[in-house]
Amino acid sequence: MDLEEFRREAHRLADWMADYLEGIRVHPVKPRVRPGEILGALPGDPPEEGESFPGIFADFEKIVLPGITHWQHPSFFAYFPANSSPPSVLAEMLTAALGAQCMSWATSPAATELEERVMEWLGKMIGLPGKYSGVIQDTASAATLVSLLTAREKASDLGINERGFTGKERFTLYASTEAHSSIEKAVKIAGFGKESLRKIQVDGKYALVPEELERAVRADLEAGLRPLAVVGTLGTTGSTAMDPIRPMGEICRRYGLWFHVDAAYAGTAMILPEFRHLGDGLEYADTFVFNPHKWMLTNFDCSAYFVRDEEALVRTFEILPEYLKTPEGKRVKNYRDWGIALGRRFRALKLWFVIRSYGVEGIRSILRRHLEIARRLEEEIRARRDFELLAPRTLNLLCFRCHPEGLDDLSRLNALNEDLLQAVNATGKAFLSHTKLRGAYTLRLVTGQTRVTLEDALAAWDLIVRLAEGLGKG
Repeated sequence: MDLEEFRREAHRLADWMADYLEGIRVHPVKPRVRPGEILGALPGDPPEEGESFPGIFADFEKIVLPGITHWQHPSFFAYFPANSSPPSVLAEMLTAALGAQCMSWATSPAATELEERVMEWLGKMIGLPGKYSGVIQDTASAATLVSLLTAREKASDLGINERGFTGKERFTLYASTEAHSSIEKAVKIAGFGKESLRKIQVDGKYALVPEELERAVRADLEAGLRPLAVVGTLGTTGSTAMDPIRPMGEICRRYGLWFHVDAAYAGTAMILPEFRHLGDGLEYADTFVFNPHKWMLTNFDCSAYFVRDEEALVRTFEILPEYLKTPEGKRVKNYRDWGIALGRRFRALKLWFVIRSYGVEGIRSILRRHLEIARRLEEEIRARRDFELLAPRTLNLLCFRCHPEGLDDLSRLNALNEDLLQAVNATGKAFLSHTKLRGAYTLRLVTGQTRVTLEDALAAWDLIVRLAEGLGKG
């Protein structure tokens, strides 16, 4: 493809993308394909000769598009959103065109310094207390792993990096039973072993109980173990429960524990002054992460990671072979030493475009609209005798189930709600996900997609009610 053809096809793709986003409601949110169907439509061998771009794009529309789950669809209510926005998409196009590998200041000075500035902006936008340094990671899962590795090396004075585990460390770590699975995964990858992770009980709102945390820490100390780190969650995946950060932080301070706070989804809410209280106690946190790629209009991937002890982070990951040495040395930030990967994408560009395009007030307006839609849906659920909420609504996630009068057997209720979820998703008109809360099969509906309207949400609710009535009659 020469540059003239590139120019022509790029214009065509830009029109296609705008048309796609404008008319996205015509697509089923979840594709109606069988496992292996896409694979079976693709040739088993690569082409020997190059093919025309129009032909390739025609196959994209014919083969690939029918197998896409449309995360940008306003009726996507599953998981947590991975929402986007036009400025973010345009910035990604520029990022791809530049093709910069932003591992160090020398490899793209603008990428490093823009990242430094937008991370300062984000810290101010969410009211992060005290002095933090920020860096963009790919996901909150990676950020959690980075945090626990830093805790490990700070506690061992880099000894585990140098010599590996000796078997004498006997570290223990702590998180709630509702904490994200990435924490257990990070514990395994970091070499602690999942048996070292203590899962602390939660209260009626699914938030960690501080007294249970302190009891577990004391028990481990008495057993001759070495408590190392606590992970608190602001906005659990199951129900957006908010762990009590201040009392947890006080416990960490009392026992000299590393404290990481995972606010992957809910952290964006702290841009709103009325939700700034969620960060009460963050002055105790050693590290903090939230994902603009979930609810802040910035397409995947873009995870904002903040750390108090910048030196401990860099010492954990820094490796300086001759081919990476540059004249600037310690006078600049080399973000390759702030995480696991050497190679880094220019993620700061899309974040910069989003913040400048919408402004802080524009982002707040969209967040408030999403929250109001969730509040209205909560009223609808409460108004019906055959549905019930299974967790408090803290932001814009609703956890509920169908509970017909007279049906109280848990296994039958679970089966009914699993059938209901599958029926809703099979229509292609809405997409929900589920979890289990205290053994109850729970439908999750989150109103966080960029363009979602109250009408979209009410249409999904009407669909749920209609299908539930049909299942009840059956």
